Parts: sequence; C-alpha cells; structure tokens
Amino acid sequence: MRDLIRFAVKRFHQANLSFGHGSHNARDEAAYLVSHALKLPLDQLQRFSDIPLSDKQLKSVLEILRQRVAKKIPAAYLTHEAWLGDLRFYVDQRVIVPRSFIAELLRARLKPWIKNPLAIRTALDLCTGSGCLAILMAHVFPNAKIDACDVSRNALAVARRNISDYELRDRIKLMRSNLFSALRGRRYDLIVANPPYVNARGMRSLPAEYRYEPRLALDGGTDGLNCVRPILQSAAEHLSEAGLLVVEIGHNRAILERAFPKIDFTWPETSAGNRYVFLLDRKHVF
Repeated sequence: MRDLIRFAVKRFHQANLSFGHGSHNARDEAAYLVSHALKLPLDQLQRFSDIPLSDKQLKSVLEILRQRVAKKIPAAYLTHEAWLGDLRFYVDQRVIVPRSFIAELLRARLKPWIKNPLAIRTALDLCTGSGCLAILMAHVFPNAKIDACDVSRNALAVARRNISDYELRDRIKLMRSNLFSALRGRRYDLIVANPPYVNARGMRSLPAEYRYEPRLALDGGTDGLNCVRPILQSAAEHLSEAGLLVVEIGHNRAILERAFPKIDFTWPETSAGNRYVFLLDRKHVF
C-alpha cells in the first residue's frame, strides 16, 4: 500500500491534476483513494502500509487511480462520498462536492453573532445542493426546523438521500424554489446560502475536475453576483426581527462592496481569511 500511494502521487503530478474536492494535495488524495478502494479507514493506513495486496485488491486500487488520472474525475465522485468535518455525505454528479467556509462558521455555532444556539427555531438553507449545510445546521441548532431549497430537482434528490441517512426528515423540509420564489410569507432566525458565484472569467478557466460539477451550481454570471443580488434584495422580508443572513461569495468581496456601497457587511474570519463569507442582520440588509 505504501508503494501504491507513492505511485499514485507521482501519477497525479504527471497528469497535472487539480484538487479541492475533499483533499488539497496529491499525497492526501492518493492516501484517501487507496484506503477507500481497500475499504480501510484512513487512520489504519500506517498499520497496513507494508502488507502485500492480493491481485483483486491491487486491481481495485489501480482502477480507481486510472479513472482519477485518465478522466480527471473528482475523487468524491469516484467514491460517492464527501466530508464536512465529521459528517459524511453521499454525492454524485447531480450536485457540487460539499465544500463551504460556512460549514466552519456553523461548527462554531456562529459565535459571537448567535449568542444562544437554542434560540434558533427556524432556519433556511438556500441553494442546498446535497443538503450538507442544512444537515449541519440541524446538528448545531437542536431546536431548529429547517427549510432546504434548491431550483434543481436532481440536487433535491441527492439531498433527500442524505437527510434520510441522517434521519432528519422530521426537522428538514426540502422544497424546490428558485431562491425565495416558493417561500412567500416565511421568516427565519437564520438564513445561510452558498449560491453559484463563479464569474464568467472563472467559468472559462475552470480545471477539468470542476467541469464534472453541475454548471447551474457554479455559474454566477458575468460578475459572479447573479444570485447574490436577489438574495440581498429579498432577504429582509424573510428574516425574523433578530434574524441573521450568512452568504458565501467566493472571491467577489471587492465586487460586492462596490455594487452595494451602502451596506455594512460583516466579514467573519475563516481558515482562508475574511473575504469569502458575509454576515448581515435584518436591519442592515436594505
């Protein structure tokens, strides 16, 4: 297994693969794919690293590495799993692979902006995709009833599977909605959104791996704000009096601040800095 991981790393570099769908470098991704093919937990790799493999095991590993290198399929689509912290989600090409700085903020229960997690009674996950952020909200806000919305029927089918896997069908309601279009009259203590935000230039230069993901979930229009604008324009009527809006916008902070110079955005610190997610309470939206 140790030799296979070294072989995989070399092949990944030769193929000029891009990472970011769970792993961020060739070594971590090689270890993940090899361990998955051998049905071993990652924390057992060291223990089994020098044990010879059977022909069947070797064939299984080489096949998953071949698909990753030859077709540049993201690892998460090869294994049909993705992780946010300790939570595992089923994924396939109907949804983007879960990755969100909002997840980091949710795991910290959005402190200090939310002082009492038990006070969150209603929450909304816009552009829910795989349902990952809705499921994470259900874990960190135990009193919350959550609506999870997406315009894509395919995405909602994947989200339904994940919500069922976590036995959260009584707390998370899936709805097909183009942003707020199907949510008239509904108000929430917390709204999170990870909408499409890749701008036109970014879409043209996406690595091959990202082109396996649904364009609908990535393409944010010319400046990346096609979905962010209507979210800002409608959020106030869907937030409770003390409600909080949390939106991820990728690399578009400067563009957003120029487009909405009168809005006093809060930019919380994430593992990548303070440029990727903004927070607003109801009185600061518009």
